[in-house]
Amino acid sequence: MEVSTELIVNALWETLYMVSVSLFFGGIIGIFLGILLVVTRKGHILENRFIFSIVNPIVNIFRSIPFIILLVAIIPLTRLIVGTSIGTTAAIVPLVLHIGPYFSRLVENSLLEVDEGIIEAAKSMGATPLQIIYRFLMPEAFSSLILSLTTATIGLIGATAMAGAIGGGGLGDVAITYGYQRFSTITILVTVIILVILVQGIQGLGNKLERKARRV
Repeated sequence: MEVSTELIVNALWETLYMVSVSLFFGGIIGIFLGILLVVTRKGHILENRFIFSIVNPIVNIFRSIPFIILLVAIIPLTRLIVGTSIGTTAAIVPLVLHIGPYFSRLVENSLLEVDEGIIEAAKSMGATPLQIIYRFLMPEAFSSLILSLTTATIGLIGATAMAGAIGGGGLGDVAITYGYQRFSTITILVTVIILVILVQGIQGLGNKLERKARRV
């Protein structure tokens, strides 16, 4: 059985909806946690072993849980927040909890790439920790953060496809329901091609923006 163009378009829209909303909220969480992981570690501007010893394991725990298991494990929380555990909106809850910790590690790695001499120079000029973060650390790591965001976005696209396994909607749902379960090779092929094009486009855009940021 072949699926209609309208169904594919709607599924693409659902995928983009899940990715964009999840990336927005997960990005906020990831940036906050990533900064916290960097500045509270030993020898940094806001060294705090207590906070680091709490945040670091929490991030590791969420990162160690496969997304498909996380989807099922937090169904009660998803129902509590959105009132249902099925559909694109419901899928956003586990997607945010999945991408937030993942993105925080990418942010952490990007910020750790910043030369320590820049931080020392900022300190010598009397910059406060907050000023060091937003006027030195973040701008210096900006191009790397763009690539980190690109990687996170692509990872989210893969996660939304898995969300289709439990009725999350999107291209993954179409591939499983109309492709795998109804033995439609064409449907699976079409969804795979769309996902490949989507990923290639996002990666190309990320690379282009990163090159521009480096030249600024």
